[in-house]
Order: sequence, then C-alpha cells, then structure tokens
Amino acid sequence: MDAPINAPSFIDFLAYLGTGLGVLIAAAVLVSLITPHKEFALIRAGNASAATAYAGTLVGLALPLHAAIQHSVSLLDALMWGAAACAVQVVAYLLARAALPRISHEITDNVIAGGIFAAGVSISVGLINAAAMTP
Repeated sequence: MDAPINAPSFIDFLAYLGTGLGVLIAAAVLVSLITPHKEFALIRAGNASAATAYAGTLVGLALPLHAAIQHSVSLLDALMWGAAACAVQVVAYLLARAALPRISHEITDNVIAGGIFAAGVSISVGLINAAAMTP
C-alpha cells in the first residue's frame, strides 16, 4: 500500500502551492496598482469598505486559481490558466469602475456599499471564471 504522502507528491504540492500563491500575490498587487485608491493604507486606517472590496478581490482571484490548479495537466498549464484567470479579474474590475466611476471615491470615503459592490463583482466573476475552466 502506498503512503498517503510521499516525497514526490509533497514536492508537487509545494510546487502547485507556490505557483498558486505567487500568481495570487502578483495579481493582487496588480489590482492594487490599477486602483486609484490605496487599499493597504485604507485598510490599515480601519476602512471597512476598502477591506471588504480587497477581500472580495482576493476571493475572486483565488476561485479561478483553484480551478486552474485542480484541472491542470502540468504546473505550466496551471500557471498559464491562473494568469489568464487573473487577467479576467482585472478586466472585471475595470468594467465595474467604468459602470460606477465613483467606486474608488466611495471606497476611499468608507461608503460600505461601494466596497460590497466591488467585492460582489470580484467574487461573482471569479465564480464564473472558475466554472469556465473545465478539463
């Protein structure tokens, strides 16, 4: 009987984990760079709207990354699909900002409705994005 965890499977786990976290961090930083408001400064200051919006961004990015890793045939495949998924999330943010041009001002001003809307867009697009990644 094979051990549930062996060295090669653990190395694969670390490789996929590192790739997933790397893509997540890179995409989260990219989103932070394209938003007019400064998420981390606002979150540190206790801005609930910014925290809600950014948490939604992270979940919205993680959902398709999960699907990319789960359905991938190789580490490179997971990386490529993960990057594509993150690009879709960035476009979704830009479309949300086009639909509600004051969304960044609302988040900065701690208008929680703006943060909830931004989080909702990220999560809903992330779910559709993840579902579209079928083997």
